[in-house]
Order: sequence, then C-alpha cells, then structure tokens
Amino acid sequence: MNTKPSPRHWLMKSEPTTYGIEHLKADKKTAWTGIRNFQARNYMQKEMRVGDPILFYHSSCPVPGVYGLAKVASFPYPDPTQFDTKSNYFEPRATKEKPVWYLVDIAYVKTCKKPYTLAEIRENTKLRSMKLLQPGSRLSILPVEKEHFEEILKHCGV
Repeated sequence: MNTKPSPRHWLMKSEPTTYGIEHLKADKKTAWTGIRNFQARNYMQKEMRVGDPILFYHSSCPVPGVYGLAKVASFPYPDPTQFDTKSNYFEPRATKEKPVWYLVDIAYVKTCKKPYTLAEIRENTKLRSMKLLQPGSRLSILPVEKEHFEEILKHCGV
C-alpha cells in the first residue's frame, strides 16, 4: 500500500517587476523569501511538500494571471531575511533558536505558451469556487484544488 500523500497544488503570487516567471526561469530555483502572513507561512511550513506543483501567478501588473509552472523544491526552513537588520523583512522577534518566518525553495518548470489571465479565470465557470476568486482572498500563497489546477493548465499550454 502506497502511504505517500498525493501532491497538493498551489498558486504563488509575485509581482513580475520584482520577481516574475522569467526571473525564475533564469535562476532555475529560488528561496521564496519575504512572506509575512501567518497563513501563507503555515502553508509553506506545514503543508507544502517537495515536488508539489505551483501555478506561478503575476499580480499587481497590467494583466494579472498565471504565467508559468513551478514546483516546491525544498523542505521548509527559516527565512534568513528575518534576521537581517538591513532587510525590509527584518523581524525583531525572531531568533536563530526561535524563528518566526519560514520559506521553501521553488524551482522553474515551464512558462505558459499563453498566460491565463485573471479575467479569463473569472469567466471560466469551472473555476468559480477557486480560492483566488473568493472575496478578501489576498494571500500570496493559496492552495488550489486539483481540478482547478488541471483546468488552468489546459488554457496556458504547459
């Protein structure tokens, strides 16, 4: 009997001018630093598994939407920016013995042949219950139902 849990599916938002899919493609892998929301941190720290697929979403841009595919590439570990007094993400409560913020590494998989825009996602009746579309859903990391994940992949050509 296979007791390995099936992968979860995720959506991770980033501003393309700060760190977009093309940055990840060039870097191949990156530490997902700077998350300062407890629910998003808990997803990374307690629920994400190495190999889980990720929809890479561009936000705060003229055409928000899914621009690529990535995957979780590490186990969670303390976000080093919380200890850096010069960082915008410095956390005075954090110590090396008792960190507050965690992260995972993510790895590039593919760029969408055609981005699947937020407007298109909103128009797709199969995606109506997606967390991304729920009122007040502003988290930078969201779980995605497998059916929603697969529906989006069909439209971005990855």
